[in-house]
Amino acid sequence: MPEKITFTPSLMDSHCIIDVRTPLEFAEDHLPGAFNVPILNNEERVEIGTIHKQRGGQPARIRGLELTCGRFAAMTEEAANHAGGRPILVYCWRGGLRSLSMAILLESCGYPVKQLRGGYKAFRNLVTSYFDKFTPPAPLIVLHSMTGCGKTTFINCLDRRLCTPVDLEGVASHRGSAFGSLGLGEQPSQKRFDTMLWDAFRKAPADKPIILEGESRRIGEVTLPGTLYDVMAESCKIWCSASLETRVKRLLDEYAKPEYSEPIAAALERIRKKLGTVHYAELKKMLDLCDMPGLTRGLIQHYYDKLYYKHRPWTPDAEIVLESFRQGEKELYNFLLNNPSA
Repeated sequence: MPEKITFTPSLMDSHCIIDVRTPLEFAEDHLPGAFNVPILNNEERVEIGTIHKQRGGQPARIRGLELTCGRFAAMTEEAANHAGGRPILVYCWRGGLRSLSMAILLESCGYPVKQLRGGYKAFRNLVTSYFDKFTPPAPLIVLHSMTGCGKTTFINCLDRRLCTPVDLEGVASHRGSAFGSLGLGEQPSQKRFDTMLWDAFRKAPADKPIILEGESRRIGEVTLPGTLYDVMAESCKIWCSASLETRVKRLLDEYAKPEYSEPIAAALERIRKKLGTVHYAELKKMLDLCDMPGLTRGLIQHYYDKLYYKHRPWTPDAEIVLESFRQGEKELYNFLLNNPSA
């Protein structure tokens, strides 16, 4: 029988991880770097579950064999191809029959394989506990600014030899505003968001500060897990600034695309009450006339700057100017050099 082992993060570096759950389960969340080789497809799992509930475990297992035995060779070959000679770690939802079946198949064909004890559920518990009382692996440096200063672009341009950027909005596939989903596709599930953040923090070296941007607890439809938001609120804060003209230009570069016209109109409608009747009408007219500079400037002045950081109940530990990202980077590194424990 294949050996069952308890999850540790090092397994993701030493083993090829094979997830045998359905494509839907895999899409919701999975171990970082895992490959999906499903024992059952989405419809088959529903069918087996129904049989198990109505007639019991034995008929369900027999039906499972009927559905899958013709695929055993192909599944084994696919898993082995992903492994490329590495030892294999197989998991399912709770470390039960699905992962055991695949592990037995691989072992019987001579491949080195282990089964994950507790399956995905055990891994999910680890991720949840990690954020329940979050302790960052290195000091957090949190960048705050008014909308349009370019924090996300700035963070992603930083030298990874000197710091560890963590792009929260990139992980969330949302910019955290009424217009934040434009061009970014569907957001990950909450579980997937948590896992990707966990993976980013686990990879962060202890000797380099972690740079991220100040966010609300909620980014679109996902929420910062556990105590992460609270830890960020207590961490080193840097205020970033840029001129109104620069902010308008950067937002135009990001949003002023013909294919965004309808989503922008829908977003304007969602914030109509916050804008007020007069400002909404002005901005809607600019959108209809394709006056994107005027629309962008109006949104900054009548929406973003009134909504975000109107009252800042804290004093920044430093201030940098992002008029030029290169200059901003120099100012940031100078602060980090002179404040190594920030």
